[in-house]
Amino acid sequence: MKKILFASSEAAPFIKTGGLADVVGSLPKYFDRKKYDVRVILPKYACMEERFLGKLQAVTEFYVQLGWRKQYAGILKANANGIQYYFVDNEFYFAGDHPYGEIYQDVEKFAFFSRAVLDAVEHIDFCPDVIHCNDWQTGLIPVFLEHFYRSRERYQKIRTVFSIHNIRFQGRWKIPEVKDVTSLPNTVFTPEGIESYGESNYLKGGIVYADAVTTVSKSYAMEIMTPEGGEGLDGVLRRFGFKLFGIVNGLDYDVYNPAKDSYIFVPYHAADAVVKKAQNKEKLQKFLGLPKSADTFLIGMVSRMSDQKGFDLIDAVLDRFLAAENVQLAVLGTGEERYQNMFRYYADKYPDKLSANIYYSEQTAHRIYAGADAFLMPSLFEPCGLSQLISLRYGTVPIVRETGGLKDTVEPYNKFTQEGTGFSFANYNAEEMFDTIRSAMQLYYTQKSNWQDLMRRGMDQDFSWRSSVEEYERLYESVCGFTG
Repeated sequence: MKKILFASSEAAPFIKTGGLADVVGSLPKYFDRKKYDVRVILPKYACMEERFLGKLQAVTEFYVQLGWRKQYAGILKANANGIQYYFVDNEFYFAGDHPYGEIYQDVEKFAFFSRAVLDAVEHIDFCPDVIHCNDWQTGLIPVFLEHFYRSRERYQKIRTVFSIHNIRFQGRWKIPEVKDVTSLPNTVFTPEGIESYGESNYLKGGIVYADAVTTVSKSYAMEIMTPEGGEGLDGVLRRFGFKLFGIVNGLDYDVYNPAKDSYIFVPYHAADAVVKKAQNKEKLQKFLGLPKSADTFLIGMVSRMSDQKGFDLIDAVLDRFLAAENVQLAVLGTGEERYQNMFRYYADKYPDKLSANIYYSEQTAHRIYAGADAFLMPSLFEPCGLSQLISLRYGTVPIVRETGGLKDTVEPYNKFTQEGTGFSFANYNAEEMFDTIRSAMQLYYTQKSNWQDLMRRGMDQDFSWRSSVEEYERLYESVCGFTG
């Protein structure tokens, strides 16, 4: 039995701020449980919902050496979806109403968490073959392992895999302060170690010290090795390209299943999707306060509102688009104030065409996925993306920019061969996006049967975790030399 410990700053259902939580909360349960014992360790945040906090069971407690300090760490446990979760408790570090705070607080917080994860190996009845670290918050685990733990017998065979979910976020801070917190030797704070542009960089630590590095799609793995996509770490990634692997994220098909989804108005299968999606569309229009119109092209967007997600492109054409086209737009999400205000303004100007929902609701999100005709994702960059996978699963045709995981998962529609699963455009250009949306609308309005075939092809795609899990298993076997 191979033992894998996922270390992460968040995981659904316990704590979630973004896609990282979806991945860590769903991927572990898809491994073959006859061959793999996969567990997860997280911080025990005070802001977790009481329904979770009340179910945690105490396991053990110890003190963590953090620089010159000794800090308390408690370990608690809970089970979800048949997976054992451990939680690191420290009320000083994990208090507050949000998992993350100011960066100067978080670099110490997650240095503590990283050491606590490694110390926990000696205090729980689970010694992993692989610690699978996720994003900068766990980037020091491979560094600490090599410098402070490798000489101990229990740690000599542990290997590390480090996953980059979004390279934009790196955990950078002043070297003297990180030295003080970590007590790592001076040799670590060099260009060959975790130093980057005069600062310490936790993400770089994971890249340099882990036995293997993964990211969440094959195209994104290539993009982050370029100056345009590497956020300053492209040179490091090219140097360590021999151990960098792109493995596309999967989708939890238990959660996102239109046939069993309790959030949507009318459940449906691929066989009855045309009829049942029309019913969902009608009910969604009523729910959002849009005019009931079966024939109007309804585009959905569920997104964090930031420049990464392509909202600059939308801002450039939205007024002209809504004024000229027979279209409705259903938007859900929060983010930068300028984008929130943009949607509020145009919702007021075009109340029959735009529903701006400046909040987040899992129920409303599912209803948009099920009721919209198409789903728009014009991202500047997208490591993997889950929304396009959800859209395909729900028969909602994705319209995406060809970047990262969007390029890997959405096959462009070919009007000559009648192949493809969605629409895409290559350049980060508002006019190109506008033309692509209009191409999708033309197919929808003039060739209904071809549009319906496009919907069904999307629903026939398999982006569950099955194939991705097989790639992770091969990677674990490679770094550990597993056989049989």
